[in-house]
Amino acid sequence: MTTREKPMTASPVRSNAPLAAIPLRPSRSSPKKGAPKAAEIEYTQPLSGSAQPPPASAVSQSTGAPGPVSIREYLDYQRDFLERAVLFWDTLRERAHNMIAHERAGLPPLLDFKYETLLDARRFERPVNYALLRITEVGDDCWDDCVDLDKPPVVIVDPRAGHGPGIGGFKRDSEVGIAMHEGHPVYFVVFFPEPVPGQTLTDVLAALRQFVEEVARRHPGKPPVLYGNCQGGWAVTLLSASCQGMAGTAVLNGSPLSYWDGEPGVNPMRLTGGLLGGSWLAHLTADLGDGRFDGAWLAQNFENLQPEKAVWEKHAHLFNKIDSERERFLEFERWWGGFYFLSREEILSIVRNLFIGNELEQTRLEIEPGCIVDLRRIEHPLVIFASYGDNITPPHQALGWIPVAYEDTEALKRAGQRIVYLTHARAGHLGIFVSASVARLEHRAILESLEDIEALAPGLYEMKIDNPSGDPDCRKPQYRVHFEPRTVEELKSGYPRESFEQVRQMSEHNDMLYRTFGSPWVQAFSNPWTAELLKWLHPMRFNRYVLSEAFSPWMRGIEMLAGVVQRDRRPLPENHPMLVREREAIAEVTDTLKRLRELRDEGYEKTFSSLFESRYDDEKLQEQPQGARLQR
Repeated sequence: MTTREKPMTASPVRSNAPLAAIPLRPSRSSPKKGAPKAAEIEYTQPLSGSAQPPPASAVSQSTGAPGPVSIREYLDYQRDFLERAVLFWDTLRERAHNMIAHERAGLPPLLDFKYETLLDARRFERPVNYALLRITEVGDDCWDDCVDLDKPPVVIVDPRAGHGPGIGGFKRDSEVGIAMHEGHPVYFVVFFPEPVPGQTLTDVLAALRQFVEEVARRHPGKPPVLYGNCQGGWAVTLLSASCQGMAGTAVLNGSPLSYWDGEPGVNPMRLTGGLLGGSWLAHLTADLGDGRFDGAWLAQNFENLQPEKAVWEKHAHLFNKIDSERERFLEFERWWGGFYFLSREEILSIVRNLFIGNELEQTRLEIEPGCIVDLRRIEHPLVIFASYGDNITPPHQALGWIPVAYEDTEALKRAGQRIVYLTHARAGHLGIFVSASVARLEHRAILESLEDIEALAPGLYEMKIDNPSGDPDCRKPQYRVHFEPRTVEELKSGYPRESFEQVRQMSEHNDMLYRTFGSPWVQAFSNPWTAELLKWLHPMRFNRYVLSEAFSPWMRGIEMLAGVVQRDRRPLPENHPMLVREREAIAEVTDTLKRLRELRDEGYEKTFSSLFESRYDDEKLQEQPQGARLQR
């Protein structure tokens, strides 16, 4: 039976605007006009660069620095500082309130679109915690009004990497929104907070295959476009490279496929497995969770990659611009603070076989009995979207598998394959999925170029978007897409493969020791009570919900005081000299934390090198090219 649902009944996501300047396809209902543009959720720009220059009276003519501050300006700043402090802590209070409300509601998917559930994989013969949704309405426009049935359906698979589903469609300016705007029927793969006990990665892939087959059945003659984000991208790749294969173009957004590859000194995350001793730690964490792996650990790892941005600058930016950034901050944190679980079997399979073993690239991954996943088996076009600002899935990891699977360009052409890639200069990992400007330009360009991509001759191409105006809302022919031929040899990278092979062997040894001597004891002392206690004591949850008035009654005073402040709020102008100084101080702290993080990462690199690299690796590094097309 089909069930109609409207998401987020407990804590709805409020979008700032519906695809501003990009109306949906002509519909029978009147479109809304005059809505402001939705804000992008990225915390990557230094605050010092976002400020307007102060007036000439406040700037020293000799140095360009802010001049002397009058007593009145200082007192005004003190008032403004205290008001912003109250509003800042009230925002964190509301974040905690939203987090608890979201938990009580069962952590539903954060989609800003109405949908219906077509398939619930919890009822399959091999049950998993996944479901297939069909997007039915966009604002006041229903599915029948804005969908062109002559276009292929788009199936969006969100990443299951610690957080809940919805990042591909939690606002109107998103992958879901732009696909609907282009007229494609849109389907969305979601998952539930708790895994089915014992579900495996093979079970998940079997469910995803049934989802795709159901969509293909509903749209005969039009193979679905598989849109995979991060983890969802390599899941789509596993489906396509399996013995059964999958038809239809696959778009991989920030999806790692070459887990050992990366730029030395820039991508330290790939070294973590070796420095922590392999997969045994993930095994221990799952055992402590009574057979479940808490996704909050993955979110914490992501924040630790660049704490100067993910922790310090995110909150400093909120404090500095509390009047304009509050809603955007809360909108993002509602998703970021919703942590989901993976089964022990899933996380171990992912860590052992992919992140540490790199068996997908090496053609050693047996996802089904008797079937080795082979990337060369993929016949439909591949579109790979990566960004140099992505420190989780850099271009090396998104593209490094190509010269491993195909020894040269001629081998790729003989296989009849078409691989198209495009890169972004600055977007972070999440920006690839959630940035409004990226959705309105890059993702729209990809969807509008599907027929052109399918018509390309076999080979490797870089997709270029010529956008002279710089306006992400421009329409063809204001921007132009073309495909420049590339060679596989340009993507070859000289990372120390032998070192990571040593890490894989060490991981297998350590995990065998833990599985034999440690795991039985940990499992014996773990139970649902201890797992629930560890869940709520995790720092990623504790430092949020502790600021709720339910746990800290004095926060009610902050709420009342914030109401008084908001009624009489008179924010200072952006170019106030003290605000300029504040942004400069924030930027200096960011730079200091960045230097400390770089020293930490340098220590990681040196430690990894001393433990695993050898003279043989140094010789191989000198012989191999350094991936000319992937260097910054």
